Amino acid sequence: MSSSILFCVVLAYFGVLFTVARLASRNATSESFFHGNKNSNWVVVAFGMIGTSLSGVTFVSVPGLVGQSGFLYFQILLGQLIGYLVVAFVLLPVFYKFNLTSIYAYLGIRLGPTSRACGAWLFLLSRCIGASARLYLVIIILQEFILDGLNVSYWFSSAATIGLIVLYTYQAGVKTIIWTDLLQTALMLGGLVAGATYLLNALDLSIVDSYRQMDAKGLARVFSHDVDSSYFWPKQLLAGMLISIAMTGMDQEMMQKNISVKSLRDSQKNVVTLALAMTAVVFLFLFLGGLLSLFAEGAGMTAAGDRIFPAVVFQHMPQVMQLVFVIALISALFPSADGALTALTSSYCMDIARMDQRTGWTDQMRLAFRRKVQLTFAVVIFLLLVVLKLIDSQSIVNLILRLAAITYGPLLGLFCFAMFTSRSIADRKVPLVVLAVPVLCFLLDEFQSHLFGAYRIGLEMLAINGALTLAGLLAISDRPLANPGGAAAFPLPDRLPR
Repeated sequence: MSSSILFCVVLAYFGVLFTVARLASRNATSESFFHGNKNSNWVVVAFGMIGTSLSGVTFVSVPGLVGQSGFLYFQILLGQLIGYLVVAFVLLPVFYKFNLTSIYAYLGIRLGPTSRACGAWLFLLSRCIGASARLYLVIIILQEFILDGLNVSYWFSSAATIGLIVLYTYQAGVKTIIWTDLLQTALMLGGLVAGATYLLNALDLSIVDSYRQMDAKGLARVFSHDVDSSYFWPKQLLAGMLISIAMTGMDQEMMQKNISVKSLRDSQKNVVTLALAMTAVVFLFLFLGGLLSLFAEGAGMTAAGDRIFPAVVFQHMPQVMQLVFVIALISALFPSADGALTALTSSYCMDIARMDQRTGWTDQMRLAFRRKVQLTFAVVIFLLLVVLKLIDSQSIVNLILRLAAITYGPLLGLFCFAMFTSRSIADRKVPLVVLAVPVLCFLLDEFQSHLFGAYRIGLEMLAINGALTLAGLLAISDRPLANPGGAAAFPLPDRLPR
């Protein structure tokens, strides 16, 4: 199919997206941008969050991993199931109790304003890098298979993509993206099912027969029992649990949508539903990856990793499947990017600038400031896209998980200290800990072959990072507080400042 036709399809898709965004943003207020007026339907949020959690990285990179490591990624997913339960029944009750707009406000009241700012800055760094990496993967594929044929540069397509996201989230933020994510998740999952169905027919295999062939070729292996390997199953389970706790429960983007739901009970149902749906959907992505590997081998293709899915689609599938792939890929791009930009804006305004506490500001001044912050983060993400183009990592999913293990670890340590100890802390010394530990973990990761021989630290680096942060915070902490029962007994007010 010609690049021009595919480009027209992309434009039509944006037209539908803007229509949904416009309808969703009617009667929007400042509260709509930050937390959707706290009246979002949990079913809509749960379904839309599937797209946010998966993104274009899962759509392209996870199937690409199967040819290299089989179904071992599923180990992480099993651990994530446990982590989602912790989010639902440990973290959410705390966030709802204090009617939070920013979850890092909890760190502020429990530990102090510096700790709150540290939590927010850690999130800003993590989400800027993660959102940029996810955007890069999708843009580079669209560039290779569509936009290069139209002589559209990578720099222009990157800027245009970010500009479109700004436009449809500019007015209503969370209130808008809850509904646009619903649409985009449905289209992404439709593309997933269509791709798997086509490959089964092309290979002339049933689901059972295809799985048997994958198993015979070593593609269907779920558990690794090699203790020295970074894929060793206990390490992957632990990493998956901590990744979901940190990247969902301690991430403003994900929790911003959860706390937009009307009640704690509905929000908990949202998280549990999300966990079950994610398990099924990611397994389907892995199954699709196995089908792609079988097809590519039979067709004599050399494409691998992130490139295998688009290569099979554009080189061997009919035009209608190319259209389905492009729409699904774009749908996978935006749910993580639009939510990230909104959450970055919210966290900076509330946690760093403390906009809600500036009594001398009018509503117009707050609106103008929020929009300036949103545009600034859009520019930051564009600059990071430039850097990623220069790096051109072949497996973005591994890059994101590796960065997450380093940047989310201090958040894990901070929340654990705040919720499960009753000690006071030298708040002004917290930045020393949260800066030193990631550097230490990075060095540990880089030189682990010299330190541990054949043993490899994998994603359990997140646990190491969090534990070192917790140890550092304990080292700068003081006597137990008056009520020694941990966070539950800590004498907090009934409502935290937003």
